[in-house]
Amino acid sequence: MAGKKIKTVAPTFSKPPYQLSYQQVAGELGTNIETGLSQQQVEENTAKYGENKLDGEGVISLWKILIKQVANAMILVLFFAMALSYGTKDFIEGGVITAVIALNVVIGFWQEYNAEKTVDSLRSLSSPSAAVLRNGDIDVKVIPSGPVVPGDIIQLVVGDIVPADVRLFEAYNFAALEAILTGEPIPVVKEIEPIEGEQGVGDRINMAFSGTEVTKGRARGIVVSTAMGTEMGAIAVAMQSKAKKPNRSVDPKKSKWNPIKGSALRIWDAIGKFLGLTEGTPLQRKLAKLAYVLFGCAILLAIIVFAVNKFNVTHEVQIYAISLGIAIIPESLIAVLTITMAVGMKKMAKNNVIVRKLDALEALGGVTNICSDKTGTLTQGKMVTRKAWIPGIGIYSVERNNSATDPNSGFVTLGAAPTTDADANEREYQAKRTKRDQERSALALKFADDPEIKNRPADVSTSEKEDLETEGNDGDHPEIIPELEAFLQSTSLCNLATMRYNEKERSWQASGDPTEIALQVFAHRFDFGHKKLVEQVGWKELAEYGFDSNVKRMSVVFQEPNNGKQIIFTKGAVERIIDLCDDIGFGDQVQPLNQEHKDEVIRQMTLLADQGLRVLAIARRVVETPKRSHEWSEYPREDVECKLTLLGLAGLYDPPRLESKEAVQNCTTAGIQVHMLTGDHPGTARAIAREIGIIPKDFGNLPADVAAAMCMTASQFDVLTDDQIDELPTLPFVIARCAPSTKVRMIEALNRRGRYVAMTGDGVNDAPSLKRADVGIAMGEGGSDVAKSAADLVLTDDNFASIVKAVEEGRRMFDNIQKFVLHLLVSNVGEVILLVVGLAFQDRNQLSVFPLAPLQVLWINMLTSSFPAFGLGKEKPSSEIMRRPPHSMKAGVFTWQILADMMVYGFIMGSCTLLTFVIVVYGAGGGQLGQNCNSYFSPECNTVFRARAAVFAQLTWLILISAWEFKSLRRSMFRLNPYQTDSKFPFFKDIYDNRFLFWAVIIPAIFVVPVIYIPGLNTKVLRHTGIGWEWALSFAGVPIFIIGIEAWKFLKRYYGWFNGGESDRVRKDASLSLRQGFFTMARTITRTSISSRTTTMEKRPVSARGDDQV
Repeated sequence: MAGKKIKTVAPTFSKPPYQLSYQQVAGELGTNIETGLSQQQVEENTAKYGENKLDGEGVISLWKILIKQVANAMILVLFFAMALSYGTKDFIEGGVITAVIALNVVIGFWQEYNAEKTVDSLRSLSSPSAAVLRNGDIDVKVIPSGPVVPGDIIQLVVGDIVPADVRLFEAYNFAALEAILTGEPIPVVKEIEPIEGEQGVGDRINMAFSGTEVTKGRARGIVVSTAMGTEMGAIAVAMQSKAKKPNRSVDPKKSKWNPIKGSALRIWDAIGKFLGLTEGTPLQRKLAKLAYVLFGCAILLAIIVFAVNKFNVTHEVQIYAISLGIAIIPESLIAVLTITMAVGMKKMAKNNVIVRKLDALEALGGVTNICSDKTGTLTQGKMVTRKAWIPGIGIYSVERNNSATDPNSGFVTLGAAPTTDADANEREYQAKRTKRDQERSALALKFADDPEIKNRPADVSTSEKEDLETEGNDGDHPEIIPELEAFLQSTSLCNLATMRYNEKERSWQASGDPTEIALQVFAHRFDFGHKKLVEQVGWKELAEYGFDSNVKRMSVVFQEPNNGKQIIFTKGAVERIIDLCDDIGFGDQVQPLNQEHKDEVIRQMTLLADQGLRVLAIARRVVETPKRSHEWSEYPREDVECKLTLLGLAGLYDPPRLESKEAVQNCTTAGIQVHMLTGDHPGTARAIAREIGIIPKDFGNLPADVAAAMCMTASQFDVLTDDQIDELPTLPFVIARCAPSTKVRMIEALNRRGRYVAMTGDGVNDAPSLKRADVGIAMGEGGSDVAKSAADLVLTDDNFASIVKAVEEGRRMFDNIQKFVLHLLVSNVGEVILLVVGLAFQDRNQLSVFPLAPLQVLWINMLTSSFPAFGLGKEKPSSEIMRRPPHSMKAGVFTWQILADMMVYGFIMGSCTLLTFVIVVYGAGGGQLGQNCNSYFSPECNTVFRARAAVFAQLTWLILISAWEFKSLRRSMFRLNPYQTDSKFPFFKDIYDNRFLFWAVIIPAIFVVPVIYIPGLNTKVLRHTGIGWEWALSFAGVPIFIIGIEAWKFLKRYYGWFNGGESDRVRKDASLSLRQGFFTMARTITRTSISSRTTTMEKRPVSARGDDQV
């Protein structure tokens, strides 16, 4: 799909629009707020400012994809072999190589094109609409967001996605959720008055920004910028800019050598990019380097061939050189790699992970650190009322809640309010738990919990109950007492959120501000929903005083159904409500709010806030002098919100996803460090991080410098220089109040420590860090188009736990790539050894006779090796794949073990086939090499052709059997899983487990027999002939080859070669020394499955520098 690049121009103003009055903005844009733009003005503005579409990567260039395939390093090497074949007029071999090139290019092109189409369709999922006022119409017209232009009058209501940056001129109780820009989950209440001075995005409260969501109220405004001129577009521009490489300047003013030096480096960059040596993932660069190394080896071998034949370069000698060149190149590698990764991409799509780039799978397997946003990624991005403190009664707690909108999920308990220092109780509790865990670990037993530890103090401020879970059923709640009833009435009626049960979908649905939804759900738990109180009970609303960001509170006036009392209900920030209260309590428990009571309220607020809860105060006042509805509308707000009675406090919580804690545990077991980079409050960030196990609950066991560095705010982190950051004992696990630039600095700091970083995120503010990260992972449901286009992977379910699946799939892919690369290269090494030594086999004309013909080599490399290699690419993950550290991205696929295996197995393979050729020719054939046996068959070439057939059959079988052997690089083929106990001899079960690989070995092994005998194909194309007793030699090489491989594997396991010197009999633990997710044996309050709880705890020493992985 081709397309033109979108060109947009931003309007210019005398001042930023938020500093101007809306009348000035309308005048400078030439629009009318009552009638909107005319059709002519719309057309003129479209031509002037462009369409309202972001510059992205959605335009798929077929030419770029094709050039990328043709410029592939391995393809370029094959081009040289093809040219040489045609140059020697060997059209059969040249045609076969041409077909190989075409196959690789077509497969690569098709798979990458499909991947780009998938991403493009995903990017177009969230295209908002716009309600615009045009041509003097009375009603607004809903149109796609693309045709919106500056000057348009836009109407916004609850649930809308703002289509462009809008200067508001009318706002009624209007708020927008700007988390996509700022990362903050709290909606921003908007006003219409001009703002003085320069302000950040979050403080421009008279603006509604493109891509943000309207959560309550309604508003109208003037579009002041579209597309790349919006705040979202500005971040997209910053994300798309590439860092310039140093020393590329050609400006002679800085240095007289700059033109020469800069030009040379730029030329090298261009060549390196074309050849794939300087761009792409580590695997791409490694394969590019491998291709050119092999090309150099092919040239060297050709020179050796010419030298052995005294540089008498005849047609026969050229054919031998081509044969060696083909033998050293794994022709099917590119095709197998591309198909394998494409299959992996489709598999991951079924697991809710869209892969934008096939090679991101390989990179993902090497990730050592994941930098994750909190809101909507680790958490659900939804508020729930978790605690409610009612003075004189205690704390109502919501337990085992699995849904932010379902009032029947979980149950409510009543407990005593904390009366002593929570930290002291927590430290005592943690000490008991640590002692128990040490005993449990030392004895390796699972025993009943100590009853003393079960009795965790009731006043401990904790989000996790570990050993003694409060029992209850969904929907249970304590008896409703008058104090609770008054609290529920206030939270339900002083609330604009709406809830309803969808019978068709059998689920609860809610709309409105997340904070008010949370309070409404809590009221619904006790059957005190707003709708019921108004429609059934008979409460009547008289007045509303909407939430004001200046006073940070909201009030409503209702008339009671029974005796007609008028009651004012108020909720808001504790510090703003408490000063308006004269009393505390309800009914007979009402007391004057003295200083002692105020101190207690502040203390309870602090205890709730320390748990990461957002705390609101709930109050009310009975009106002494009732008024009519129209009288309330004129009544001053300050006379309404006074002389209140405090009913209690509500603690609201954005819960972690159910899978987050387990996902963090799995990352730790896999040697991956998780970092939370969030724009939220430090206290909230720490509480969430503790709950899902990113940081420990108790830092007392850590060195002081490690504990201090573990949690930081962005202001603390940003003031540090790079050198100071590098000197930290550990990089922060949690950074609060995080800005986009902070995230980028964190990634760069990890890179300087040699870490390979993945960044997850959903908002536009995450896009720069997604771009800079080694692997960017965006959210598909709530993520912005900009974030998706910046990412390598997109999670369609926005679930952090899907990252674990993606990491596992990445590791599986990497393991399998190693297996089939080894499989292909071992055959190449064996063929090269056979052909190089074969140079010594010279006929009476002193010309070397090759033991394998060129097309025999191509047949083996393309038809015999390709399908088993692809089968190895489909291997399932091993049972220990997520219990080992990430693989080294520096070494990549070609580790020392792979290189050693390649040489050892290749030597055994080459030796076996060489011995077979020698026995046939020099043992039974008396050394008869004939004449011109490289070109055609004759009776005197019968011995050579029979020897080639025997070598061809044996080499085919050895390559095929090696595919089964390479199912594991270290374990015996006869016992791939040493922990398997259901079978004494699991060989047949193991090899049949991968059915594609099984038949990819069996079918070619059988098919080699007719290939030896088919007339024409044998003597004219493959240059071999039918054999008899030589079959025994071909068979005999198979057990010798197996014994050699098994012996090498045994030595590796026994002496711990390529395993850090540790025998494979020692079971290694890849977990980090600071074990995220395992700091306690607790589970989140939202976890319902008791079986998910950790049952063992390993006490690990902490290194002097904290996390030795960081």
